[in-house]
Amino acid sequence: MSIAFSATTAFAPAAQAATDAFYTYRGATPLGTLAPGTVLDTRTLAYHVVGIPTPVTAVQLLYRTTDAQMNPVANVTSILIPPGADPSKAVAYQSYYDSLSPEHSPSRAIAGDLSLGSSVMSSESPFVADLLVNGYTVVVADTEGQQANFAAGPEYGMNTLDSLRAATSSATTGLDADTRIGMVGYSGGAIATYWAAALAPEYAPDVNARLVGATSGGLLVNPAHNLRYVSGSLGWSGVAAMAILGISRSYDIDFTSYLSPYGAALVSKLHAASIADVLFQYPGLTWQQLVRPEYADPNSVAPLVEKVDQVNLGYAPTPTIPLYLAQGAHGDLEGSNGSNPTVGRGDGVMIAGDVRSLARQYCATGNRQVEYHEYSDLSHIPTLGVWGLGMTAWINDRFAGVPAGSNCDAIAPGNPLTSDL
Repeated sequence: MSIAFSATTAFAPAAQAATDAFYTYRGATPLGTLAPGTVLDTRTLAYHVVGIPTPVTAVQLLYRTTDAQMNPVANVTSILIPPGADPSKAVAYQSYYDSLSPEHSPSRAIAGDLSLGSSVMSSESPFVADLLVNGYTVVVADTEGQQANFAAGPEYGMNTLDSLRAATSSATTGLDADTRIGMVGYSGGAIATYWAAALAPEYAPDVNARLVGATSGGLLVNPAHNLRYVSGSLGWSGVAAMAILGISRSYDIDFTSYLSPYGAALVSKLHAASIADVLFQYPGLTWQQLVRPEYADPNSVAPLVEKVDQVNLGYAPTPTIPLYLAQGAHGDLEGSNGSNPTVGRGDGVMIAGDVRSLARQYCATGNRQVEYHEYSDLSHIPTLGVWGLGMTAWINDRFAGVPAGSNCDAIAPGNPLTSDL
């Protein structure tokens, strides 16, 4: 028995809100002729948490940026302005809203939309509130763009950097070209944060000159390793199907011919899924179940091998700013086996050995302002809490001019960062 489905429907993003024209660029000037970060449209509303308006003003900007294939596109960012905000400093907060639907983007949650996917952004409100209380204007980009290009790290980074260009050039935000900026984000937000830090010196040197540092936890480095690590996991195995969809969408690849009937049905089902729809929902799911028998070795799927290299953070440039990385290493608590000798221990979805290697690589290639902390007794979700407790204090120190810490010489060796599947 086979299951037929259209690649255009299974791999396409869910339709964005048809009634909200704000998300669509309607100008006469071709996007490609506009500079990245150009503001295309503006609106002001209240910052909502679980659909409830707060006293914090949210300015939302439609702006020009660049997608994974280097095409000019429009995206949305939200600038949260607390009462008495200090315009000399801002923090880019990258959400971990991991989703295959643009309906789940932070801007929609901030505007008051309610859905299971958008509730992820609301769950991050304590971290955002901590920054707001400390007087920071907080910039929250839809890091996956308006096609929800899940796991396309370079696009996350460019969306983030161009959102900062837009936020500091708009007269409605109070920010300007002299505003200094910190960057924070966990998990999916860490992908955006570290790709932004890596791409900034070349893609956005104007932004890089104003960055004071970046702190993140639960970082995806080498997706090839992560696909192997989560295969068969009780909690995180469904992420593999999301990754197939995300890579196919970001780079216009049709994986239809590689999928098993079960894999095809699952991919079709998840085409607009949020991380909330897959976490602990597909216990024991393996790569081999998703593909036809002849593709049981992921290295036999040529398009995947090619594109995984492009989203491997280990192949990206070294950031020039102070960095703090937190990583759990007890993923067995979330159902991921850490005994695989090719990847080792992780937090359930992210791999400690990969993050250690990345930190050591940064230290060896010119950035000694790297602080890495590994929590051997914590998995992905608890490590979020530990990282979040110190996030604002670390950022405060960077703005205050306190020298950043470094433990480059104490970081243990990790995994090779080559993208072998």
